[in-house]
Amino acid sequence: MTDPSATAAGSPDVVALERALREALDAKTKPPGSLGRLEALAVALGLAQGTIAPVAGPARIVVFAADHGVADEGVSAYPSDVTAQMVRNFVGGGAAVSVLGRHAGAELEVVDVGVAADLSALEGIVHDNVAPGTANLRVTAAMTRAQLDAALASGRRAVTRAVEAGVRTLALGEMGIANTTSAAVLTGLLCGGSAAVVTGRGTGVGEAALATKRAVVGEALTRLAGIADDPLECLREAGGLEIAALAGAMLEAPAHGIVIVVDGYIVTAAALVACRLRPETRRQLVFAHRSAETGHALALDTLEAEPLLDLDLRLGEGSGAVLALPLLGAACAVLAGMSTFADAGVSGSR
Repeated sequence: MTDPSATAAGSPDVVALERALREALDAKTKPPGSLGRLEALAVALGLAQGTIAPVAGPARIVVFAADHGVADEGVSAYPSDVTAQMVRNFVGGGAAVSVLGRHAGAELEVVDVGVAADLSALEGIVHDNVAPGTANLRVTAAMTRAQLDAALASGRRAVTRAVEAGVRTLALGEMGIANTTSAAVLTGLLCGGSAAVVTGRGTGVGEAALATKRAVVGEALTRLAGIADDPLECLREAGGLEIAALAGAMLEAPAHGIVIVVDGYIVTAAALVACRLRPETRRQLVFAHRSAETGHALALDTLEAEPLLDLDLRLGEGSGAVLALPLLGAACAVLAGMSTFADAGVSGSR
């Protein structure tokens, strides 16, 4: 049998590794399972990294930013200009994810994968712009196949950069006005949910805009019903460039044993695509929180994901993923630092 401490991520000997992780936890000076979901998290991290001694750090936050043509339909409370403005805010350190990242001790990388503004002179971001936003998914495919491939590759490169820097955990986030509309369509297609179920208020739209948003999502779901079994085509038709980049990052993660912390609704929509394309991707994913967005619960259930937090968040940016990072560190610390009954001279259960 393969030494479970050296089992590579994706190895067929996952069962042996999981058994070794559980036995290591049960040997600690505590009643078996008494640390609850923290123990389950420790096991998940060990499986993602292929080791009985997982580590949570160093961690990096990667926020992919892009604009959406469907914003022209009035589905957001904010204009598309806000996407570029928020990218500048990230760099300036004033955004929520910037503040939370500093607090968590995690570096922030912002990738312009499709912002509809010229950010070429802006320092402190990764310039990987595929196109100035997507087309309007209400009437046509959001991306060409070439644009989709380029955005997927951008996400893969973000993982490669992280690996080269020694990063072990990536907290993924996004910025893109109207991207909850894309997430809703993707969730509806890949999970079988209606427009009413998958469409929420996003940036906080009022009743009239919510009705418009549901109508847009409903029309897209009807138009695209025939491709629901083709996740890549669903992504091309309904996704954003940043959602494609998120999916690309997730697809690259298994080859490197990188742990991906999934933020809210939009990042989970990317996870639906990635896991449908390559099921082994699921092992790398830790789900940070349950969003206030109505469709997020359906997406999480489809992925059989139990998020770590439930804080009524609906900001995006990776804010929930950053908040979950200390829990990953704690889970690894339990495995690495707690004494066993034998080491401590403590009697075990009878």
